[in-house]
Amino acid sequence: MRANRRSGLRGVRRPIRLKRVYEGPEPADGLRVLVDRLWPRGLSRRRAAADLWLREVAPSNALRRWFGHDPRRWKQFRQKYREELAQQPDLLHTLDDLRRRTPITLLFGARDEARNNAAVLREILDNQGEIS
Repeated sequence: MRANRRSGLRGVRRPIRLKRVYEGPEPADGLRVLVDRLWPRGLSRRRAAADLWLREVAPSNALRRWFGHDPRRWKQFRQKYREELAQQPDLLHTLDDLRRRTPITLLFGARDEARNNAAVLREILDNQGEIS
């Protein structure tokens, strides 16, 4: 039954926005989905304004610690994180389903806006062939 639901998804895949969770919400954000494993330091739930916290889709603690936001490890991090996500296709399908229903913004806490787990998630979700 689940496979039928996925193959029968309707609707247009809306673009996914990325945003630091420390930035305030805007109407264009749509559904705000926090994709970090840890809650952002010093930020209240009210200020974060996250509609959904999908910590399960974040990199494992071991991978997160290994990466440490070191730009020299970015290429390897992307590959290892993709391997982790390949083991959790239901989470990717959940995000894909959400983007068909409403605009979504993936929230992250990292200072580097180009090299973070949310950027990898968007790459995967934007490449339709990788969500099979």
